[in-house]
Amino acid sequence: MAVYKLFPSQDSTLYSFYPTMNTGIDPILEVGNLNNNPNYVPQVSRYLTQFDQSEIEDVIDNKIGGTNFSSSLKNYIAKAQGIIFDTKLYVYPISSPWNNGNGTYLDSPLTENGVSWKYQYHLNLNQWVTSSFNQYITASYAAGYEGGGTWYTGSDDPNNTNLEVTQSFTLRSQKDLNVNVTDIVKVWYSSSKEIGGYTNIPNNGFIIKWEDTIEFNENSATQPLLQYYSVDTNTIYPPCLELKWDDSTFETGSLSEINTSDLFVSLDSNPGIYNPDSINRFRLNVREKYPTRTFQTSSLYTTNKFLNSGSLYALKDLDTNEFVIDFDSEFTKISCDSQGNYFDIYMNGLEPERYYKILIKTMISGSTIVKDDNYYFKVINS
Repeated sequence: MAVYKLFPSQDSTLYSFYPTMNTGIDPILEVGNLNNNPNYVPQVSRYLTQFDQSEIEDVIDNKIGGTNFSSSLKNYIAKAQGIIFDTKLYVYPISSPWNNGNGTYLDSPLTENGVSWKYQYHLNLNQWVTSSFNQYITASYAAGYEGGGTWYTGSDDPNNTNLEVTQSFTLRSQKDLNVNVTDIVKVWYSSSKEIGGYTNIPNNGFIIKWEDTIEFNENSATQPLLQYYSVDTNTIYPPCLELKWDDSTFETGSLSEINTSDLFVSLDSNPGIYNPDSINRFRLNVREKYPTRTFQTSSLYTTNKFLNSGSLYALKDLDTNEFVIDFDSEFTKISCDSQGNYFDIYMNGLEPERYYKILIKTMISGSTIVKDDNYYFKVINS
């Protein structure tokens, strides 16, 4: 029932063709293999993104209260081209620290004060390791283009076997990156807490790259390019690390369940305006739209009922009509107590100065019902 979003502390793209160039504040992250230059030399790009370890620990310790959660890395597409074959992106945990820098693509002169294809920090400081790797660490590059980051694969690590994460793309598939990185996040957390059973892997972020058969491929038909919005975008689509967990409870007390599809649902506890650091508990008022007449001393319109335990909530951006939080049978369950149904929304992951719409979904007598009757609110700059 809970979804919490974190945004990157740093991100940057590495370009093999410009081995010392930093792009730490470019609004675009890029992963590609292009060979349409005059000499047909493949130009490979990979990108790095990192999320603050203390923020991850705070959410797990103080909000989730344990390691029973799911985590997803999400990047939103800005441009896609050349995806004509079935291809895969690979996501790995980076093995060494790096510095964001403040460059953009093809600055003149090139900015070299941050991470690049060749260096971890800036020009001539800490070159990425290209041989004699420590245990469980590897890299990949072409001769003459040494560098491009180092990472843990988990393939030979008996304690961390699920560190390699992939997403497949086809010609007409969705091009947003949305991968389950739960095992990587749990290893980072467990390593920081010195929990046994894990190889110590510090949080240096993620590296995102094409599969090895794509990178440095000289075939003109193999030129996939995906450009994603970075944390420095001026759009509403920065990357995020999403942590989701089920903290729902369902105790109905003396309430009665609504059993007709002709129902009325209103939103309670909604001031309409929220600061980005707030958490709000939304309550639902549920009743029949046209209650059966009975002789009683109280109004039927003030008698609250409850939606069944399979009911869900979702959240849309009002302007774009895109799901910010989609219906999820595990993580957006609607709870219930003796007062009625409720759910909590963490405002931190929502873009400020925008309006959002809440949707309620339930199933009654085999019919799926979605309610979105003016359940609006706005997140403002604090």
